[in-house]
Amino acid sequence: MKNTFIYIVLLWSCFAFSQNEQLAQYYYDKGDFEKAKISYEELLKGSPSNTQYFLRTVESYQQLQQFEAAQKMILERYNRYKQGVLLVESGYNYQLQKNESKAKNYYDQAIEKIKTNPNDVYGIANSFEKKVLLEYALKAYQTAMQVQPNYNFNFQIGMLYGQLGKTDLMIDLLLTESFTNPQNSNLIQTQLARFMNGETDNTAFKDAMRKALILRTQKDQDVFWNHYLSWFYVQQKEFGKAFIQEKAIYKREPESLISIVNLSQFALNEDDIETATEILNFILLNTKDLDLLVQSNAQLMEIKIDKTTEKDYPAINTELEHLLTTYEITPFTLSLQLIQAHFLAFNLKKTEEAKTIVKKALELNLNEYQKADAKMELADILLLEEKFNQALIYYSQIQLDLKNDVMSHEASLKAAKTSYFKTDFEWALKQFKELKSANTQLIANDALEYFLLINDNTVADSTQTALKQFAKGDFLLYQNKKPEAIAQFQGILKNFKGQEIEAVTMLRLGKIYESLKDYNLALSQYQQVIDHHSDGIYVDEALFFSAEIYNDELKDTEKAKPLYEKVIFNHQDSIYFVDARKKYRELRGDKNL
Repeated sequence: MKNTFIYIVLLWSCFAFSQNEQLAQYYYDKGDFEKAKISYEELLKGSPSNTQYFLRTVESYQQLQQFEAAQKMILERYNRYKQGVLLVESGYNYQLQKNESKAKNYYDQAIEKIKTNPNDVYGIANSFEKKVLLEYALKAYQTAMQVQPNYNFNFQIGMLYGQLGKTDLMIDLLLTESFTNPQNSNLIQTQLARFMNGETDNTAFKDAMRKALILRTQKDQDVFWNHYLSWFYVQQKEFGKAFIQEKAIYKREPESLISIVNLSQFALNEDDIETATEILNFILLNTKDLDLLVQSNAQLMEIKIDKTTEKDYPAINTELEHLLTTYEITPFTLSLQLIQAHFLAFNLKKTEEAKTIVKKALELNLNEYQKADAKMELADILLLEEKFNQALIYYSQIQLDLKNDVMSHEASLKAAKTSYFKTDFEWALKQFKELKSANTQLIANDALEYFLLINDNTVADSTQTALKQFAKGDFLLYQNKKPEAIAQFQGILKNFKGQEIEAVTMLRLGKIYESLKDYNLALSQYQQVIDHHSDGIYVDEALFFSAEIYNDELKDTEKAKPLYEKVIFNHQDSIYFVDARKKYRELRGDKNL
């Protein structure tokens, strides 16, 4: 009983102490420094050695301009503990009073303390950095390394050089450190990437990095520098130049193609199809690994199908059959089997043949993810045939089999779209609402788009007449029936002129015309959104899509630049804001091309 009572008292004391700490922090964050000072003084009495309470008390005194009281506290603590960091605090207290000579005196004492006790560098340098006394922090690290040569603060010194604007010194030191201690390379590259991709104009930094790396590659034949230069080019999304470095590496180290395979994926992800194709063909010529051969061929086929026209369909079909004959029907070639099925269904309109291929694939000894891939393709084909309920069954199976997986979220999104296509808007809306918070950004963005589409047009028209017509147009697009989809959307513009559905319909038509490479018609649709729906939720997309056409397709950068600028300054909440800012900087000359 006595032990229980003691336990309760201790528990209550801890709880009360925690509450007092939160209250003190609350006053401090709120800027009520008088109350914060009193609260932290009380806490400090209970825990005299607590550094956080001490510093908060001193800072509260300083905020109240009670510098003498702060100085007294600091010196009393220094006399008791002899911590070098307290010399920095004392100097800073004088700096706040604009007494530079006394501040310098204490800062110099702190540096001298490192000479007698190098271990003090950690607290002293950290305190200088927190107070943005970067030159002193630099001196602290350099002093420690002079006194104790075994210490290595090259990374910290390099970062301070960068913050001080001494970028050449930063780059030289960090590259040397990377080479000397390769285990630190990832950390260093992360920080270098931050400088290259920062908010400010960083052209000079990128230029200095490029020159430094090329110079080291020329002076030192170590393959390490080819790897580093390849990494640099990947950061700049110059995948062709990165590939040159990777080929040089492979000639000297032909044991593995993993870096080149990864590079092909980077290029594909950034839509650099030309470089990706070149890399994939290189892989095919330099590997006998079955998985890699199948994977590379599958990706090349997807690229070809994406760019193909109807006259090329027979050749594509023949090539797919040849590949499957060569590598046979096994679990290893599932990707090729599903590409063939998709091509037969969506391009050649041979859905029965396509379903047969997928069902045979499902009879193979597949793992859970392969089964999910096959079921997803079968569901997609059933949806193409307007067999909505059957498609939903397969999407639901994937959701159950791979809960919380990215593929499960993708199946959920497709199930929601299926409900949308069949005009079951109430159920679709619920699903899209849940998917808005998906971990995968692409899925979340897609779900948000459809959620807004259904929600806004239901509010504007409770009968959902226009929305039903729009969903029909979207389904025609899914079925790869672009002429019919164009006619459907044009009919909506004619029959529902001036209504809520108008802007998004123009946007859809613009994207279809883009896919058909009719850029003038696409621009015309986007311009109508900009001119007549400038206060709507689709104007940022119209601006960005127009800018992309001018920049990437028509090579008219002078017209692209002001469109990107409007997205940046008028639509900061747009999902295209980051891309617009990046493209605008490139056009303005903020990037080495």
